[in-house]
Amino acid sequence: MTTTVTPHLFIPGPTNIPDAVRMAMNLPMEDMRSPEFPKFTLPLFEDLKKAFKMKDGRVFLFPSSGTGAWESAIENTLATGDKVLMSRFGQFSLLWVDMAERLGLKVEVCDEEWGTGVPVEKYADILAKDKNHEIKAVFVTQNETATGVASDVAGVRKALDAAKHPALLMVDGVSSVGSLDMRMGEWGVDCCVSGSQKGFMLPTGLGILAVSQKALDINKSKNGRMNRCFFSWEDMIKTNDLGYFPYTPATQLFHGLRTSLDLLFAEGLDNVFARHHRLASGVRAAVDAWGLKLCAKEPKWYSDTVSTVMVPEGIDSNAITKTAYYRYNTSLGLGLNKVAGKAFRIGHLGALDEFMIGGVLFAVEMALKDNGVNIKLGSGTGAAAEYFSKTATKSATGPTPKAKAA
Repeated sequence: MTTTVTPHLFIPGPTNIPDAVRMAMNLPMEDMRSPEFPKFTLPLFEDLKKAFKMKDGRVFLFPSSGTGAWESAIENTLATGDKVLMSRFGQFSLLWVDMAERLGLKVEVCDEEWGTGVPVEKYADILAKDKNHEIKAVFVTQNETATGVASDVAGVRKALDAAKHPALLMVDGVSSVGSLDMRMGEWGVDCCVSGSQKGFMLPTGLGILAVSQKALDINKSKNGRMNRCFFSWEDMIKTNDLGYFPYTPATQLFHGLRTSLDLLFAEGLDNVFARHHRLASGVRAAVDAWGLKLCAKEPKWYSDTVSTVMVPEGIDSNAITKTAYYRYNTSLGLGLNKVAGKAFRIGHLGALDEFMIGGVLFAVEMALKDNGVNIKLGSGTGAAAEYFSKTATKSATGPTPKAKAA
């Protein structure tokens, strides 16, 4: 199909950008060292903390992807040779382990089946046995984008507390913050990594790192920390405190972020999380109606931001994504690493609603049918519509008409 319409985007990031956010970024370049600049940046720093549900600590904004924020979290709190506890169950948790090893950390890895998540019980046992507190940090991928798996951050905090263990709690929230609940303060998270292109509904380009006061104190006191320059907290703190940056910041993205935060707060964070859960549940109803399975092995692992759908034996998932793209103008996520060719991904995070979910399910149904998957057209879209209809809130029908005067 030949079309001038931009492909409909349903990958798990970058996500769709609301018009208000795009327009906020469409402005002339500005002087990032002007005396007026701090009036904009200082409130932005404080409001970002609200998105992570944190009170103390601070948030850093690096001109990078989330991977840069990963690196900053490690380099500013840990030393080469430090022992850390991590788990590997998807492409992005795998990459985080790879980074830790390449930066010289001694990694104790829990290798888990893809389709499951952070093994809280194993973590609890390992931490309880670490009487000398050799483990300096515990890593949690809150949402594994490759497999559509969400993990229990609060459960890991409980395991740390039960063992009376002082290790830092590090969380990858790249595809969760702004879409799934992140209670950084309540859960005692010390470093939480995110990026601009997911729940914050912006282009790629900002590595967002929220840091607890405990992590900041370790950064000040720890000897033998890793060498760092671009991702140094010390350099950022000196300038951020005044509303500036140690190098040229992504000012236009900041303006988009300001509007994105305003949209999230206007909807209410808890309402944002509820919306993502409801829309994800509609996608899952469709997958079930098609007779297909998710990569996530059971409901406790289901992600509300991305669904990784397994295809039947003998079907190439890459052919499905190509058909969706070229024939139906819809971008789906590819299967990665162990699930390459075996699964495709439907991203359902950021700025989206029931109508948009219905559209991607419509395209997926046709692409599945075209590639020999035995489904009934309308089965998945119908199941999602039925779910959305049953779960629609009363307010969605609009205000109750006023009675006419007698």
